[in-house]
Amino acid sequence: MSAHAKAHGSRPDATPAFYRPGDYKPQESIGFLMRRIVHEVSGEIERQFDSCGLTNAQWLPLYKLHLGSASTVAELARECQLDAGGMTRLLDRLEAKGLVRRVRSSEDRRVVNLELTEEGHEAARNVPAVLCRVQNAALRGFSTGEWQQLRDLLARMLRNSQDLHGKPEA
Repeated sequence: MSAHAKAHGSRPDATPAFYRPGDYKPQESIGFLMRRIVHEVSGEIERQFDSCGLTNAQWLPLYKLHLGSASTVAELARECQLDAGGMTRLLDRLEAKGLVRRVRSSEDRRVVNLELTEEGHEAARNVPAVLCRVQNAALRGFSTGEWQQLRDLLARMLRNSQDLHGKPEA
């Protein structure tokens, strides 16, 4: 067993035990820190969208429609990781604001397509500027290399987390 494996109480090729129940401090956990970051960044994004009347929940579907990532309620719900009922209520609010309209498909009358109005396209065009401004502010003091490393580490952690589904514990 390597010195690193002995020091961390792990077998070679096993995941190190970074956290232990006896000395676990939630405020020092990666999950806690990520949740706090998401909360803070989301709050600032919502504050910046407040002037154009968008909530944090509304900008994402609006932007997804603008990008052409989805064209129906079901597709948009999947893209935004929301249930269809929640997406329908959200779209009702966007439609009431004059940003989205529902248009019945001419090929299949059962399908209702979603379209942005001109006001919706204008609001969606502002999304990248707000997201860049807020994220760049959150990354203040980071070097380009640190930013790239953080992005790569988070992507790896996401892949590891996705791999947890269906894998037996070692």
